[in-house]
Amino acid sequence: MVTGHVFIATSLDGFIARESGDIDWLLKHDQTGEDHGYNDFISDIDVIVMGRGTYEAVRGMGDWFYTRPVLVLSAQLAQQAVPFELEGKVRFSAESPEQAMATLQSEGARRAYVDGGRIIQSFLALDMISDMVITRVPILLGTGRSLFNGGQRDVALAHKGTRSFPSGLVQSRYEVMT
Repeated sequence: MVTGHVFIATSLDGFIARESGDIDWLLKHDQTGEDHGYNDFISDIDVIVMGRGTYEAVRGMGDWFYTRPVLVLSAQLAQQAVPFELEGKVRFSAESPEQAMATLQSEGARRAYVDGGRIIQSFLALDMISDMVITRVPILLGTGRSLFNGGQRDVALAHKGTRSFPSGLVQSRYEVMT
C-alpha cells in the first residue's frame, strides 16, 4: 500500500493560510536560508497528492517548483485539461483518496506527500497518513484556514522528535497511531 506523509507549516495558532489562501506570512519566514529538512523529506517521496486549493496557491507563486509528479484531487479540475506547461508534471483526478492511492500503487508508487489542509484532513479521517512533520511559524494569524479544522474523531500521535531553528521555527515529527 502507498503510505501518505505530511510536511507542512502552520502559524502558532494552527493556520496554514489566511482566509483568502494567502501565505505571505510563511514566505517571509522561508527567506532565512535555513534547512528545514524539505530536501531530505522529498528525496524519499514518489508522488505528491494535493487538492485544488493548494494547487491554485502554488500555481500563483510563479515557476512550478515540484520535482515529483503531482496528482491534484479535484472533481472540478478533473473536467479540464492540464495546462500545457505542466503536462507530464501534473494530472487532475476526480478519484476518492482511496481510489487515488490504489491507482498510485498500481503505478508503482510507495510514498506519497499529502499536501493541503482539506486533503490532509480527509486522508487522516481514512487512516491514510503514516507520519507528519509540522513546522510552527512564530506568528499568530487569529483567523485563517486551519490545518485540522475540528476532525470528526481523535487521531492518536506518537511524538518522534522536535527541533528548533534560529529563525524561531519549531518543527515536530509525529507518527500516526492506528
